[in-house]
Amino acid sequence: MLLYIFIISIQLLYTPLEINQDQEEVILSIEELYSYEDKSNQLTFSDVKSPSFQSNFTQKPDFEPDDYNRNSTYWVKLDFILPEYDGNYILEFYDQTIDSINVYIRQDGGLYRKYNLGDAYPFSSKSIKHKNFDLTLDANSGYEAYIQVRNSQYADIRIAIKRIDRFIQYSLNEYFLYGIFYGMIVIISLYNLLIYLAIREIKYIYYTFYILSVGFYALCIDGVAYQYLWPEQPKWNQLAYGVALYAIIFWSTIFSIRFLNTKIRAPKLHKWIIGILIVRSALFLYALFFDPTLFRFRNIEIILLSLIFVSSIFVFRRGYKPARFFVVAYGILFSGFLMRALINWSVIPFSTFNYYSLHIGFILEMLFLTFALSDRVRILKANRDRALKRIVTQHEQNVKVINRINKGLERKVEERTKDINEKNVELERTNEQINKQSREIAEINSMLDLDNYRLKNNIKKIQRERLLNKNLNFEEFTDIFTTKEQCLEILAAFKWKDGYECQKCNNQKFHLNNSNLARRCTKCGYNESSTAFTIFKSIKFDLPKAFFIVYSHLNEDRYTLDELSDIMDMRRNTIWEFKKKVEEEIENNGKSYLNNLLHFGYERFANFVEVRL
Repeated sequence: MLLYIFIISIQLLYTPLEINQDQEEVILSIEELYSYEDKSNQLTFSDVKSPSFQSNFTQKPDFEPDDYNRNSTYWVKLDFILPEYDGNYILEFYDQTIDSINVYIRQDGGLYRKYNLGDAYPFSSKSIKHKNFDLTLDANSGYEAYIQVRNSQYADIRIAIKRIDRFIQYSLNEYFLYGIFYGMIVIISLYNLLIYLAIREIKYIYYTFYILSVGFYALCIDGVAYQYLWPEQPKWNQLAYGVALYAIIFWSTIFSIRFLNTKIRAPKLHKWIIGILIVRSALFLYALFFDPTLFRFRNIEIILLSLIFVSSIFVFRRGYKPARFFVVAYGILFSGFLMRALINWSVIPFSTFNYYSLHIGFILEMLFLTFALSDRVRILKANRDRALKRIVTQHEQNVKVINRINKGLERKVEERTKDINEKNVELERTNEQINKQSREIAEINSMLDLDNYRLKNNIKKIQRERLLNKNLNFEEFTDIFTTKEQCLEILAAFKWKDGYECQKCNNQKFHLNNSNLARRCTKCGYNESSTAFTIFKSIKFDLPKAFFIVYSHLNEDRYTLDELSDIMDMRRNTIWEFKKKVEEEIENNGKSYLNNLLHFGYERFANFVEVRL
């Protein structure tokens, strides 16, 4: 009996919220609601609605954002009575980033109905196709609701109860402002893209990607992307804002480096920016593929933004005037990010202006960055105009100097022309004398040509006679047969003068090796060199010297071994061994083969001498 009385008394503490008929909207924050933090994440709806559990619901007027536990489940109890009204009411949750909102609600003491809200569910599961999480309520009714909230990051648990006309008016105004915001992003992007196509400066492409990244991030945190771009991809929706935020930081950093030219104007800060960007990129990849919960640490972007802001101030103070609007732009953006961070850290109170401070910062930053780019173009144009003016002035001075020089040159040309005319007369007389002498020289040259022709014929005749009479010394001999290739050509021509026939298979077709005049059989592949089966095979000294040894031997040994050794700069034993091969050839086959070979060579020598002469 006492327990029953206690439960009844607890329930009486929860006085239903009565909404006046003239109230268009009532907004309840977590501090005004009866809530309970389930740290075990094990409680079910049956547990929390039981009479014995009601005493656990309490108000927390001192609840701050840093009191929110991401690892807990929050239960909110809300009893309210709607007045009579010609239309419906809307129960709305403002935070579009809450993962899961399960609403158990009953009307006028009836049965509980469950509604699954949150961006972890497909957008099509919503009862009202709006970016916020909304439920439709009937007027002139009493409601009892238990709301289960789960989120991986801070959840702004605010519940609004508003009339349908107020909801429509608020939604239209909100989407109208969004249209202006995203329209500005599209217009500025197209503007910078057109500038890039006109002047082909890559920084405008970087800036365009940065602006599009800003729009992408705003679409994610506003819930508009969840509504229009990927309504049936809740898993991707959980990651999209982290990807978009990294894209903002990446493209803003690349654009800033390019615009400020930090590599030249601030090399130390440039190295720090590149290093932190690499670390941030590695953290992004790790969060994307391994631990998406790291995306909730949004405040780390302050590090790179602060460094870029400091770099812009440093570059501006060093005299780079286009950086002035850049400093203002990044100062505004830095303030927007800092304000959002201070809200998350509960340093400043939550308000609509503070919540949308980042959007406002983005708009102002884009405008000032556009001014910065335009200011840079204006400064470059002014510098160009000054340079053109200096060029024009210098050109005018050059024209004056050129005119003065031309007048002097004209006088000198007249004087030179007179001198040239006088000298032309002298040249004509000199040319007549030269022509006369040329005719005399031509006659003498004709006589010399005739004498040269007769002399050449006599030399050829003498040379041929000496070849055939075998009276050439070593120098005269090698002056004609100078190379190994000439001797190989004689050997090959003499060896196969009657045609080629393979020593292995008697085949008569071959492939010629132009480098050593060897012949390879097309049938069996046997390769036969021009020295094979001759006394010249495998000799270790030059063929012209071997030919001369044969020549001197057939010439009845005009030279002794010592003389040949001195003449040809060869070892005596080497000459002696080769002469033995010559003698063996003569003993076996007589002198006919070697005589025929040398006579064959003589004819080629004679022809060669004739060609040379």
